[in-house]
Amino acid sequence: MAERGSSANLMNVSLAVIGGTGLYQLLENAEEVRQETPYGFPSATIQVGELGGRRVAFLPRHGVDHTLLPAEIPFRANLWALHALGARQVVAVNAVGSLRTPLRRGDMVLVDQFVDRTWGRPDTFSGDGEVVYISAADPFCERMRRTAHGRLVELRERVHPDGTVVVIQGPRFSSRAESTWFSKQGWDVVNMTIYPEVVLARELQMCYLSLCYVTDHDACVGDSATEPVSHHAVTAEFGRGLDRIRHALKVLAPGLADDPSCGCRSAVSSATA
Repeated sequence: MAERGSSANLMNVSLAVIGGTGLYQLLENAEEVRQETPYGFPSATIQVGELGGRRVAFLPRHGVDHTLLPAEIPFRANLWALHALGARQVVAVNAVGSLRTPLRRGDMVLVDQFVDRTWGRPDTFSGDGEVVYISAADPFCERMRRTAHGRLVELRERVHPDGTVVVIQGPRFSSRAESTWFSKQGWDVVNMTIYPEVVLARELQMCYLSLCYVTDHDACVGDSATEPVSHHAVTAEFGRGLDRIRHALKVLAPGLADDPSCGCRSAVSSATA
């Protein structure tokens, strides 16, 4: 594992937001930071500015013009750069497809488990003589998830406190057979980018919350059983919810207090060989 950056306190940032499909601008009074890492440059220039009165770093996962496919995203560089700026908590915004009828378009889901169906994506900082075996039993920060759920309920959002996301390789959407299988396994939503982001954050001992926004029903659910998912439909639905998402993030940001005693912050302490 490469040595962590020494610029952690220079930007006075403890919270980062990673934007998904359609979320490319977020902060007020933002300045841009070009942060190189041992893994190259991140997806885009990082913005540091104000969100709900708190100083926050923001990074659009797919690049500023959505030019990166899910498998092309430099996940290691993204997380490393945010960590180097001081971020110890991450709120990741993700567009997801629903695998269950009760999860409707426009719902928010705070997933607590993942199933990885990707391949070929670098998913660890360890190697070159350093071996780290982190536990991914509880990969998402329970403390952040609990706080976020309470705030979103106060906002009267349709929010689900937990759920399992199956992460597929992309960029194609699931076949009907795949979608049916995912649903029969009891999984709740499908996405293309949460993995390996969540485990890389854990290796850096960062608290990680995924705020999922349901943009569609997958190929086995509801009207998608006859009308397949399309990227146009996904981006259109996300666009309709963008004001709600931005408002939710603005409310969440000041209430997500950093907690050095959180278990996420010691995820590597018993993981080294």
